[in-house]
Amino acid sequence: MVKRELRFGGFLRVLMMALISLSVMWPVAESAASSSNKSKKPVASKTAKKQPSKATRKEATARKSTRTKTASARNKKGRTVVAQRREAVPATIRTAVRSSRAEVVRVAAPARLTVGERLGLRSSDDPLDLNSSVALVVDQDTSEVLFSKNDGAVLPIASLTKLMTGLVVADANLPMDEQITITTDDIDTYKGSGSRLAVGTTLSRGELMHLALMSSENRAAHALGRTFPGGMEHFVRLMNAKARELGMYDTRYVEPTGLLSQNQSSARDLATLVSVAYQRPILRELSTSPGYQLNVGRRVLQYNNSNRLVHNPEWNIGLQKTGYISEAGRCLVMQASVAGRKLIMVFLDSAGKVSRLQDAERVRRWVENQGTPAVNHQPVTQTLVTRPQG
Repeated sequence: MVKRELRFGGFLRVLMMALISLSVMWPVAESAASSSNKSKKPVASKTAKKQPSKATRKEATARKSTRTKTASARNKKGRTVVAQRREAVPATIRTAVRSSRAEVVRVAAPARLTVGERLGLRSSDDPLDLNSSVALVVDQDTSEVLFSKNDGAVLPIASLTKLMTGLVVADANLPMDEQITITTDDIDTYKGSGSRLAVGTTLSRGELMHLALMSSENRAAHALGRTFPGGMEHFVRLMNAKARELGMYDTRYVEPTGLLSQNQSSARDLATLVSVAYQRPILRELSTSPGYQLNVGRRVLQYNNSNRLVHNPEWNIGLQKTGYISEAGRCLVMQASVAGRKLIMVFLDSAGKVSRLQDAERVRRWVENQGTPAVNHQPVTQTLVTRPQG
């Protein structure tokens, strides 16, 4: 009995000591748990911050370029698909851009009105139903005017200017074999037109005359004026002096190519110029040449006449010159033999690339068939005279 009490008392002591030990260790464990929780909070916080930053980066990338907005797309295996998306989207974008640009160009490029259109000359009717706003047909031998339409209107004459350029050079008796080099000064800064005569190309004065009159080469015509004794300004003064000398009082020149719309004249003045230029054999020969091959270094350049009627066997053309700028429309002057008569034809402000040639064909057929009822038009029997005008 005594032994049992002793055993029970020992058990109680052990239990009490265990409870005391637990009471002592509990605050320490709680403190440790608290410190453990504190150490885990910063890690959780960092993880939370990283997630929105990825989303932000994706949004920023999408804002920078729509081409990469699908760069982070993933397939079923979790792999990022980049190349396929980046190839498809830019192609669509480029197509859309090209399409939109083409539409803008079509809308933003309205046709320019010529000076003749602004003056209302295009609405003028005539018995031959010509495309040109201005027309004049004169018998060269008798000065009889066979047909006229707005022949007193003063309009831009484009490259018809080069006929006066050639006349001034021809009358100066300069050596045609003198070598002239194309420089940057000869580049067209008015219209931005191109040329196959590169800067540094050296040709004879005769070759430059040939290209200017036959193919309407702008750099060639400019080089002729630039290298004329006394320089360009003196050359232009001589052009205007020659016009006054011939009684061309409606005419004004500002440069030798015709690129500037300030080069202006009337059909009556131009008929006078054609008649005088026809008396210079070099101008007849060069302006009616069908074509010319030019050796430039290792290349051979083929130049053709800008007036395709010179290739037509039905035509006998003694002198011609074409011209075009947007302000002047299509222009043409010619001396030609038709039905046994030497005629001078002038066509200004014609619409369409071949319209001036069609007008010339209509006039030729009309002259050949005069007296038939095909066209109800009586020739005008007045004499072409030059007269001073204000």
